[in-house]
Amino acid sequence: MKKFLVLALGLLTASALTVSAAEKKEKKPLTEEQQKLMKELVEKYDANKNGKLEADEIEKMSDDDKKKAKDAGLPLAAKKKKA
Repeated sequence: MKKFLVLALGLLTASALTVSAAEKKEKKPLTEEQQKLMKELVEKYDANKNGKLEADEIEKMSDDDKKKAKDAGLPLAAKKKKA
C-alpha cells in the first residue's frame, strides 16, 4: 500500500511540474506600445535584417535602449548561437 501511495504522489508531482512549465512558456501578446518600441529597436539594431534581434545584436544595443525595453516590459533575452 505504501508503494502505491509513493508512486501516486510521484506521478502527481511530475504532472504538476509539467503543467507549471507549460504555463510559463506561454507568451503574452505585446501591447501596442511594446510592439511600436520593438519595431523601432529591430529597425535600429537588426544587422542581418532577419526581423529578429539576435544575442549579438542585443549586446550592441545602447544602455538607454536596453533600459527603455526593460521599462516597457519587452523580453530581450535571446539564445546564443551554437558555434
